[in-house]
Amino acid sequence: MKALYTLAPALLALLLTACATGSKTPSAWLKPGVSVRLPAPGITPAISEQQLLTATVQGRRQSLLVLLTADGQQLTLVGLSSLGIRLFKLTYDRQGIHTEQSVVLPQLPPASQVLADIMLSYWPAAAWRALLPTGWTLVDHQDRRVLSDPGGNIVTEIHYGLTAGRRQPIGVRNPIFHYQIAIQHLDD
Repeated sequence: MKALYTLAPALLALLLTACATGSKTPSAWLKPGVSVRLPAPGITPAISEQQLLTATVQGRRQSLLVLLTADGQQLTLVGLSSLGIRLFKLTYDRQGIHTEQSVVLPQLPPASQVLADIMLSYWPAAAWRALLPTGWTLVDHQDRRVLSDPGGNIVTEIHYGLTAGRRQPIGVRNPIFHYQIAIQHLDD
C-alpha cells in the first residue's frame, strides 16, 4: 500500500503513472503480493490542506508541495514543484481514480499507492479494518497508527501531532517499501 502513500518521490511517482482512471474497485499494495481495496472516497469532516512532503527513499531525499482536499464525495491531490509548477492532479470519486500528469517520470508506482497512504493517514480506522485481509491489524493510538501483517510485522506506521486540538499526520514510515515521509502542514 502506499503513498499514498505517501514518498515525495514515491508520492509523485505513485501519482504520475496511474492507469486506474475510472476503476470501479481501486486497490493498493499492502506489501508485495498482498493488496487491499481502498475505502470509499468520501470523508467528514472535510479536509483542505497545503503540505510540504519530504520523502526519504533509499537514502535520497526529495520534497514536494501538495494541496489536499477531501469531502463527502471525493479526494483531490495536486502536486506542485518547488517553483509552483503543477506536476500532477489526482481525483478519487465514486467513479474511480482519475489522474492528470504534467511531467512523465519513468518507473513510478501507481497512484493508488499514494492515495492509500493518504487515506490510511486520514480515514477512520474502522473504514480500513473492514477491508483488511484476514489476520491484518490496524491499531490506532493518539499519536500513531500502526498497520501490521499477520506475523506482527509493521507494514506502515503513521505518526500524528496535535494542532489547534486537531490530530494531523506528521510522518509516515513504510519499512516494507523502504520509505519515510515527513509532513509539514503549511496552513498552520
